[in-house]
Amino acid sequence: MTKRVVLAYSGGLDTSVAVRWLMEHEGVEVVAVAVDVGQSTGGDDDWEAIRNRALAAGAVEAVVVDARREMAEDFCVPALQANARYEGKYPLVSSLSRPVIVRHLVAEARRHGASAVAHGCTGKGNDQVRFEVGTRALAPDLEVFAPARVWGLTREDCIDLAARWEIPITVTKDKLYSIDENLWGRAIEAGVIEDPWNRPPEDVYTMTRPTAAEPVEVVVGFESGAPVSVDGVAMSPLEVIQHMNAVVGSYGFGRLDMVENRRVGIKSRETYEAPGALALVMAHSDLEDLTLERDLHHEKARLEPRWAELVYDGLWFSPLKQALDAFIAESQRHVTGEVRLRLEPGRCWVVGRRSPVSLYDYGLATYDATDTFRHEDAAGFVRLWGLGVATWASRQGAKIPAEGDA
Repeated sequence: MTKRVVLAYSGGLDTSVAVRWLMEHEGVEVVAVAVDVGQSTGGDDDWEAIRNRALAAGAVEAVVVDARREMAEDFCVPALQANARYEGKYPLVSSLSRPVIVRHLVAEARRHGASAVAHGCTGKGNDQVRFEVGTRALAPDLEVFAPARVWGLTREDCIDLAARWEIPITVTKDKLYSIDENLWGRAIEAGVIEDPWNRPPEDVYTMTRPTAAEPVEVVVGFESGAPVSVDGVAMSPLEVIQHMNAVVGSYGFGRLDMVENRRVGIKSRETYEAPGALALVMAHSDLEDLTLERDLHHEKARLEPRWAELVYDGLWFSPLKQALDAFIAESQRHVTGEVRLRLEPGRCWVVGRRSPVSLYDYGLATYDATDTFRHEDAAGFVRLWGLGVATWASRQGAKIPAEGDA
């Protein structure tokens, strides 16, 4: 019986060539799996075209999975609750979609009796790590093929092979950028932006092209750390993210330009658009300021970069990630309320927040004479708080020499 391989299929040049390459060089049958994680394709007709392209390339079966709701609820919401930004900037755009795809690769491998999975990643990128480590976490018995790491083909070679094999794909040999897109944002690299001195050309952006000019305020509602409404209208997490991408992006907010440390040890210049993600993380973090107890808040802030690093490094399905998930989930029990964002061309910031379980007490915080704070307690508190330092200073602390002492 011929071995079967399930391929993560994007519908682009590389994965289309990979279908036929795996057939000819590995002697396998290929099942192509395209996962909709919110990337722009043009609608259901384009997904059908992608499916037909895989079949034309030689796949014995082509499966299209609508994982947008899953992406939003099981991946974007946990990232939002963790305020996750790798190296303090990148909101884990591609990093979040890879474990979604891995879930479905493994599921389809089981359904179709496959003994291996495959991806189209090169040896330089992070995605090879995410696909392969994720697969081994969920199904360590499955073999992994990575044809782009071994075939030694240039883009021009792939275009020529696609033509020879009559794969119906429209591409040119002067491709400018490498783009990955999903519900949480858009990653752009290669071309002129490989030089970190070059300013990214305006044509790399699609989600954040400014079209709105009049300032507006948007109110985002949260329940237990998850977004549930915009301007009082109840929405699913998927709908909130889609709405915020459109509204915030129309003001030209949500662009990132950074030099990033890849897992494989390479520094890369990356350009991102993530208007909805960045605005929602801003709002969620601000609501936590209002609702989290001090020590819990500080400890969560300390662990957030570690959570983001694990996800970036392809360890979504790992024991430490699962343990941190439990901590973060517990921290979100009272992160409920609304945050008001103001949007102006090129800007987005928080201008108000409220919560039915707010830890902000006006009576304690106000400087009015009618405040409820017991000022007489402060002297004893400060004295006890500084008792250790005072004892040290009297016995061991450095003495400041008097003026004129040698």
